[in-house]
Amino acid sequence: MSAPIGDLAALVSARVPSALREHTAPFHELEGIEELLAAGEALLGGGKRLRAAFCAAGWTAFSETPVTAGSAPVVAGSALELFQGAALAHDDLMDGSLTRRGLPATHRRMAAEHAERGWLGDPDRHGAAGAILLGDLLLSVASVELDLARGQVDAAASARARATWDLMTTEVAVGQYLDVRSQVLPWSEEDDVERSLTVVRHKSARYSVEHPLALGAALAGADDAALTGLRRVGLPLGVAFQLWDDVLGVFGEPEVTGKPAGDDLREGKRTVLLALALRAADDEQRALLHRDVGRPDLTADDVARIREILETTGAVDEHQTLIDAHLEEGLAALAQLDLPAESHDLLTELAQRLTARSA
Repeated sequence: MSAPIGDLAALVSARVPSALREHTAPFHELEGIEELLAAGEALLGGGKRLRAAFCAAGWTAFSETPVTAGSAPVVAGSALELFQGAALAHDDLMDGSLTRRGLPATHRRMAAEHAERGWLGDPDRHGAAGAILLGDLLLSVASVELDLARGQVDAAASARARATWDLMTTEVAVGQYLDVRSQVLPWSEEDDVERSLTVVRHKSARYSVEHPLALGAALAGADDAALTGLRRVGLPLGVAFQLWDDVLGVFGEPEVTGKPAGDDLREGKRTVLLALALRAADDEQRALLHRDVGRPDLTADDVARIREILETTGAVDEHQTLIDAHLEEGLAALAQLDLPAESHDLLTELAQRLTARSA
């Protein structure tokens, strides 16, 4: 059997900063490069490594080659984490997030550096530019890292892995735009639930579980039919993952999530949870949600009032039913696959972790 999940996380966590330094080596003598790399290392230093874990699970389902330091699934897991860093740098900037994993978001970190050093110009503009460019750098480094993983497998497996990666990276950009677009559309109690679910599927669900799972399996030599079966498992599990993440964005504990309480409400995220509440709310509740969601100056009392509406409308319970249904759908699809018992157990454990986490 391959490395346990905890060991895998350690292997990937060790590989990620090494990859960032290795793939930027030709530029290490340039003045200013260390600011960019240090910001990247701060951003990449945390995280659950769940995407890497699903990649390794896909690998072990179709390969008996152990998951060890430098092996294809670990390097591919590193590529996924580097890509995740790029997505976070850009996402936090677009959302106006102040923190990430208990630290200043990249654009805030770089703005603060500008101000502390007394540089010319606007600190916030510098921070925004830095976050965009760090994201671009991490996208490039992630692609280089993926190619290193692909170089360890045969041509057919390499081609399937590349196709999976290309689909994932393209879809995240499309999904991110759908998310940005949803924030500026008029409120619609009739359409917002399905619109929010569409964003969930294309921005995060497939990218969090389905694509990493398929990527690991593709590298291991799984054929198209096997990849299709795994995708039937991964999509509903990914939806459950993101729906639970949206619960944490409203009800999570700041010391655990690394973000202020109710931060998603201040950012005005059009989540499924919020859409369900708007659909069930009375006129007074709906007016309060329209007025307060998206206000960056929400107080703790304001957040508490919105939470109360989410609960009293039944939105929290209905949302939990959706989470449970997607989790069950993914596990049912997993039960239909002819996988080794150890792989089945590993995927079941990972699936249960998706909605049992506090951060």
